[in-house]
Amino acid sequence: MNFKIRPATKEDCKGISRMIMELAVYVKMPDQVKISHEELERDGFCQNPFFECLVAEVPEENKSTEGFTLVGYAFYFYTYSTWKGRSVYLEDLYVMPEFRGNGIGKGLLSKVAEVGKKKQCVRLQMSVFDWNTPSRDFYAAKGAQDLTESEGWHFIRFDNQSLDNLANEAPKD
Repeated sequence: MNFKIRPATKEDCKGISRMIMELAVYVKMPDQVKISHEELERDGFCQNPFFECLVAEVPEENKSTEGFTLVGYAFYFYTYSTWKGRSVYLEDLYVMPEFRGNGIGKGLLSKVAEVGKKKQCVRLQMSVFDWNTPSRDFYAAKGAQDLTESEGWHFIRFDNQSLDNLANEAPKD
């Protein structure tokens, strides 16, 4: 199938927002999505963007049954390891179900790796649900290591009230 991968533009944010919701439905967490396309526009296309995004686009003749030409995205940002240096974190990799199996996911993943290498990143990291065997198998087939099994790392989060409580305990200036 003919497709191209390109950096997202501000005008793509409605389509990215649609696919974020599709991904949330796939992982059975649609109620967790609180971000709007306006926030994506603000946070990704400002002076110091919080994220970068690539989109997969098909020509008009291959559009989805709903009429979409944006059929996948890779949402990522940069982090830093005190042990290894520059890293890229892949927050989301999504391809609409009717377009899976055409190399689009591999293309998006490879392009994020290429972008990271150009910025001298030494690793590409992501989190995957334990039940998402297709994705875990996909990444493993490309050479990814599951650090949960090999190194015992756990992904930890503060949010909502726990984040507020922690922030309120900060020493005052």
